[in-house]
Amino acid sequence: MNQEDYAPESPYEDAEDALATRRDAGEAESSRASRHWWDRNADEYQSEHGAFLGDDRFVWGPEGLDEADAALLGPRESLRGKDVLEIGAGAAQCARWLAAQGARPVALDLSHRQLQHALRIDGGAVPLVEADAAALPFRDGSFDLACSAYGAVPFVADPVNVMREVHRVLRPGGRWVFSVTHPVRWAFPDEPGPEGLSVSASYFDRTPYVEQDERGRAVYVEHHRTVGDRVRDVVAGGFRLLDLVEPEWPAWNSQEWGGWSPLRGNLIPGTAIFVCERD
Repeated sequence: MNQEDYAPESPYEDAEDALATRRDAGEAESSRASRHWWDRNADEYQSEHGAFLGDDRFVWGPEGLDEADAALLGPRESLRGKDVLEIGAGAAQCARWLAAQGARPVALDLSHRQLQHALRIDGGAVPLVEADAAALPFRDGSFDLACSAYGAVPFVADPVNVMREVHRVLRPGGRWVFSVTHPVRWAFPDEPGPEGLSVSASYFDRTPYVEQDERGRAVYVEHHRTVGDRVRDVVAGGFRLLDLVEPEWPAWNSQEWGGWSPLRGNLIPGTAIFVCERD
């Protein structure tokens, strides 16, 4: 399948001229904006970051922490035969790595175009599901493990809904591991250089970041939660928090990825990974 096989038409004619603001954005608006944004930008995202992500690599964030080394889902040998749900899978790179370890992954994403990139890479070797993370289309207790590398959680208005849905589809003792932008980053400008090292906003301001068109319709939404908020969301969803991992920037990684860079990464955390377990 070629990238040109599907070119979604955006309902937001002026999406490229979106204006950034901070305002409330509810669940439906956030979901709608995320679906359209990723459908519009999937090609550029995969072109820009595909080499770093690889076709079958499980990386937790821009720092480059690899699941093959971190084993946050458990020892590699323990993955064999496990049913695993990847949420916000994009082109299913993480799910493909899990399949190579002998797991039985399912890759779920809100964006049709992102999942088409998964088909482009492996021709459908990994099962793909297009759905919202807040309404998972699976029976109770369908999976042993669930994971999300910067997928879904930062973009939903009510993350507890996602936590409860993940809890529902996991079997008792199942592990849920997800990564998000480290909450402390919200107090700093999203810049990779020195200008991104000075506090410019309140860490405690939970007002969502919204990009909207000239009619005020959201075309991109990202929600801020403090570290404490994230912990409470996990607990409210029925999980026990086993670990909170803050990857340090490795010496080998010289790339800049948006506001992530070696300069900032060596001074302040950029990613937070929550390792949770279902009772």
